[in-house]
Amino acid sequence: MQKTVEASARAPAAKVTPTPPARGAVAALSLSVLLASLGTSIANVGLPTFAEVFGATFQEVQWIVLSYLLAVTALIVSVGRLGDLLGRRRLLLAGILLFTLASLLCGFAPTLGLLITARALQGLGAAAMMALTLAFVGDIVPQARTGRAMGLLGTMSAIGTALGPSLGGLLIHASSWRTLFLINAPLGLAALLLAWRHLPADRRHVTAVRIRFDGVGTLLLTLALAAYALAMTVGRGHFGAFNLALLFVAAVAAGLFVFAESKVAAPLVRLTLLRDRGLRTGLLTSGVVASVMMTTLVVGPFYLALALGLTSAAVGLVLSIGPLVAALMGVPAGRMADRLGTHRVTLIGLLGIAGGALVLAVLPAPAGIAGYVVPIAIITVSYALFQTANNTAVMRDIAADQRGVVSGLLNLSRNLGLVTGASAMGAVFAFGSATTDITTAGPAAVADGMRITFAVAATLTGLALTLAQSVRPPTAPKDRLARQSAPVVDAAAVR
Repeated sequence: MQKTVEASARAPAAKVTPTPPARGAVAALSLSVLLASLGTSIANVGLPTFAEVFGATFQEVQWIVLSYLLAVTALIVSVGRLGDLLGRRRLLLAGILLFTLASLLCGFAPTLGLLITARALQGLGAAAMMALTLAFVGDIVPQARTGRAMGLLGTMSAIGTALGPSLGGLLIHASSWRTLFLINAPLGLAALLLAWRHLPADRRHVTAVRIRFDGVGTLLLTLALAAYALAMTVGRGHFGAFNLALLFVAAVAAGLFVFAESKVAAPLVRLTLLRDRGLRTGLLTSGVVASVMMTTLVVGPFYLALALGLTSAAVGLVLSIGPLVAALMGVPAGRMADRLGTHRVTLIGLLGIAGGALVLAVLPAPAGIAGYVVPIAIITVSYALFQTANNTAVMRDIAADQRGVVSGLLNLSRNLGLVTGASAMGAVFAFGSATTDITTAGPAAVADGMRITFAVAATLTGLALTLAQSVRPPTAPKDRLARQSAPVVDAAAVR
């Protein structure tokens, strides 16, 4: 094995030139990310329709969204680790197939209970798609182009998130709620075909030690993550005894997980990984920035509708600007990361997010729509820079047998940040508006709440910037370069 690594490290430049199979593999990964992101956002717009069709309350139909979110959040690390052990190609194929079949089950579900169950299965498939796409980049893309590939995946994620609500509304208007899920079937089949044809074959030298799976750790981590995500989502930002009990369960399960991982021979997550300061910082800043970005989704609709008096159509149009800008910036951000270095671009992105949030925190009332849109555009451009550079930095130096679990951790940090931000920033917004029911607040109160919330967001981003600044950029020693070069040769073994 050592000879293979050394040989690959000395391979001539022609060996690492992107090939048509590599481009086909990137297309498969991009479509997988698009589908998983679309699954996250497309069902929200149908909640009123679901309540009417099934004769259910909002609290009941919201589980159509929550079941997907909980499945992804709770299982994404475990699925990533399974990919490291069993083979990323076969598990990604299984994830795409499960996502596609679950989408069909959602579309034909006769009852609300079956629809919620099918959405949980769809979330399990999406967890595999999210965790393994980032892990695959190191197998199929030369190191010099890693940033561009990460940028493309970020673009597809932004497109899926932005496209979900508008596409969902169009499908419901033109047909029925079932098309929200049935549309995934042909796209899923296309992703499955591309992945089958172009993804590199799994390595066959799997040893008995490698195939051990940490069942106890998986159960404890799943319990901790599910309890935390549920505590942050149930009650829509209003904490009660049930939420506190869930947080207690999450804390106990997390403590037991750490203890179990320190004792087991083949842990789900090697705790030594988290001793790496660069990796730890990348995960923490990813979670913080995701919480900050959630502010735009929590505050934006209320500020635009209640403070600026925009119609629902105008609010939707303004809110789509952010994801659109992020989608357009994904690939250019990747090129910048490749040329300028991930550390520098990460800092630029964090500085831009903090600056945009600070502008919104001091925004004067007469600024109007332009005064809101311009800082939001700065924030989303900067977020594209940060996410692409941070993802590239985290994944670039990870050994091949740990890429799945680290990719899962990276996606988990973002998901937990979004979940936490939705709850915490919503609470800050309500506090800043001095009201318990934001829908009845006056324009001035909503504007005050917006400024206070973005002031908190700017402070959090400033802390993330300080943390990222304290980490030295990687020096790329020879043994690390050798480890990075090896997967490029493996990518030649495509089916």
